[in-house]
Amino acid sequence: MTRFVLLFALQLACLISVPLHAGEEQPAPVTAILGAMEVEISILTKALTEPAEQSVQQLKFTRGMLGGRRVVIARTGVGKVNAAIVATLLLEHFKPSEVLFTGIAGSLNPNMHPGDIVIAEKTAQHDFGDFTAQGLQSKGTRSPVTWKRNPLFFEADKRLLALAHVSAGRLKLQALPTSEGERTPKILRGVVVTGDVFVADGGKKGELHKTFSADAVEMEGAAVAQVCYQQNVPCLVIRCMSDVADANALKDARSFGPAAAENSARLIQDLVAQLGDEAGKKP
Repeated sequence: MTRFVLLFALQLACLISVPLHAGEEQPAPVTAILGAMEVEISILTKALTEPAEQSVQQLKFTRGMLGGRRVVIARTGVGKVNAAIVATLLLEHFKPSEVLFTGIAGSLNPNMHPGDIVIAEKTAQHDFGDFTAQGLQSKGTRSPVTWKRNPLFFEADKRLLALAHVSAGRLKLQALPTSEGERTPKILRGVVVTGDVFVADGGKKGELHKTFSADAVEMEGAAVAQVCYQQNVPCLVIRCMSDVADANALKDARSFGPAAAENSARLIQDLVAQLGDEAGKKP
C-alpha cells in the first residue's frame, strides 16, 4: 500500500508544473530559423556569436546569439517531408517562440524578378488534393490529431508580418546584374505556394499564379507552416526570387541563387534584431 501511494505521488508530481520562485527569471525566448539548403542559412550561422552545435536524430541544429536574440538554426533539406521532419524535431526539442523560414524561390508574379523578396502573408501546398478528370482539385490537409481539415492557406503570424514590414522599409538589398545593368530588388507581401517539384515551365507557372494568386513557388514553406499551425507556433516564410520558374529556371537559380539567398537572410537578420530589441525592452 505504501509503495502504491508513493508511486501515485510521484506520477502526480510529474503532472504538476512547478512555479518559478520569486525573482527567478523566465527562460529567454528562442527564435528558430530554417532553410532548405546550406547556402540559405550559412550567412546566418556565420553571424552567430556563442555558436554551439547539437545533434537530434542525426540532424544538426546550431544554437547561438543573433542580433541580441537567442536563435537555433537548421537546414531542412529539400522537399515537404524533409522540412516537416526537421520542423517537428525543432519544436519538440527547442520549444521556439516563433519559426522563420528563409531561402530562394521561383517567381510566379510577372512583376517580380530575381533578387526580389516575397514576405508570405499566407502559404499553401499546390500539389495536395484530388486528381480528377478536371485536373487537381486542391484542398487543405487533415490534422493527424483531430482529423479536422486544415485550411488550404496557412496565414502568417501578424506580429511577425508587422516586424518584417518594418525591416523591408529600411533594408538595403544586394543589387543583381541584368542585361540592362544592375537592378535594385524590391520587397512585397504576397502568397507563396509549396510543392514537391521544382517548377521550370511557363505553363505550370501561369497555372499556379492563376489558381492560387501566388507570387512565388518553392518546396518547403507550407509544410513548415502546417507543422507550426497544428502546434500553435507563430511562423513566417520569407523567400527571395532566384528565377522566374520558366524554362531557364535551373540555369538562373544557379546564377542568382547565392545573391537571392543572401538577400533573404539579410531580411531575416533585421527581423531577428527587432525581436531581440523587443525582448530587451521587457521588464
